[in-house]
Amino acid sequence: MPANDFYTDQGAGACAIHLVDSAGLAALLGKMTDAHRSWVRNTGWEAKPGTVLCLPGVDGSVAAVLAGTGGTEPFWSLAALPGQLPAGSYAFADETGAEESHRRAVAWGLGQYAFSRRTEDKPATLRKLAWPQHVDTAAVISAVESDRLVRDLVNTPAADMGPAELSRAAAELAAAAGAEFREIVGDALLTEGFPAIHAVGRASSRPPRLLDLRWGEPGRPRVTLVGKGVCFDTGGLNLKAAGGMRNMKKDMGGAAHVLGLARMIMDAGLPVHLRVLIPAVENSVSGNAYRPGDVVATRAGLTVEIGNTDAEGRVVLADALALADEEAPELLLDFATLTGAARVALGPDLPALFATDESLGQAWAKAGLAEGDPLWPMPLWAPYAANLGGGVADLNNVTTDGFAGAIYGGLFLQRFVRQAQSWAHVDTFAWNPRNRPGRPEGGMSQGVRAAFALLAARYAG
Repeated sequence: MPANDFYTDQGAGACAIHLVDSAGLAALLGKMTDAHRSWVRNTGWEAKPGTVLCLPGVDGSVAAVLAGTGGTEPFWSLAALPGQLPAGSYAFADETGAEESHRRAVAWGLGQYAFSRRTEDKPATLRKLAWPQHVDTAAVISAVESDRLVRDLVNTPAADMGPAELSRAAAELAAAAGAEFREIVGDALLTEGFPAIHAVGRASSRPPRLLDLRWGEPGRPRVTLVGKGVCFDTGGLNLKAAGGMRNMKKDMGGAAHVLGLARMIMDAGLPVHLRVLIPAVENSVSGNAYRPGDVVATRAGLTVEIGNTDAEGRVVLADALALADEEAPELLLDFATLTGAARVALGPDLPALFATDESLGQAWAKAGLAEGDPLWPMPLWAPYAANLGGGVADLNNVTTDGFAGAIYGGLFLQRFVRQAQSWAHVDTFAWNPRNRPGRPEGGMSQGVRAAFALLAARYAG
């Protein structure tokens, strides 16, 4: 369903939504009719974050809505709103500034996401929000549509989202924005200098490829996004157990994230020269699969001993980051579902953020808190880098000590970034493991809205 369907220009007659926390409930009750005060008291409603109470009208309609706010996740409390309301048009009763109006409107749209592919269309229950004052409607639509792009790509079964289909999605995005797009496919990766991407993807019947999107005037600041596009990860010859393989359609979540972020950048017309690079592969098992103990060449000239074929994401990213780095971009950002260690350390909701520029990392984390899109800064602890030494190569793609897996992943990638002025790496889960208000189980965009806020503040503000 298009994001425009969640909003309306017609505010007249819209049902008022009163946002209130427990501290402000008594004051709001004092402004109500006796009947509505009795209704609130008799229901025992307490204005807890994410809760909703509909006040009845004399004709059986909804006269007004009370919605609990605050808590530890105020953005998602707002996103939980539409799913608890009957069909109709609504408007926030109070007026706020532009930033808060924007967040409310975005939360309203994100809270109505549903993945509908491969199911019969069902009658839509439309809950429309009358546009708040002081809001940039185009920016809201862009944020909601970009979030849906990320989640739809991640949620699509791997049978329908292989390297070719991911390439098609990137090409369609490029065409819609007037961007340039090219891809390097199969054995052409070897002739054009991407041996690591080829090594990981060659075992699949679906040829590996490198996707390359460019947009914006060349003289503007270079911003390059790199996303891990492993469309399905069996683990390779170091085969995953069944439980670990179940959701590996999401291993292209990094690619989905950079496409969503690119859409927001292009929609906004940020004054940057944007490049998006995605190594798109399937990590499969066959007679020509790369093996533990193999030594793989990379575009950067470094050789990598394969300690584990299930640490394939960093191997394909090595070639893509090396290509990105050749242009010495002002900003180089990568997203990847890289390590289970990041999830052990931070859980599913907090992507791990590594940055060579401390101010960049701090600004991104601050934007995440403001946007309800958090990330958690982690260290690129240089003394650990020695543990990535390869016995017969320049470095190994894993260590054997079992410690600091997320940090080692970041340190490995850092070896392929030499000229970029600032680089940051996001180790994301790209998945919501359980149904929560405003967040159905499945693909999840993490850090994208925060990244756009960071870039908009840097280049448009």
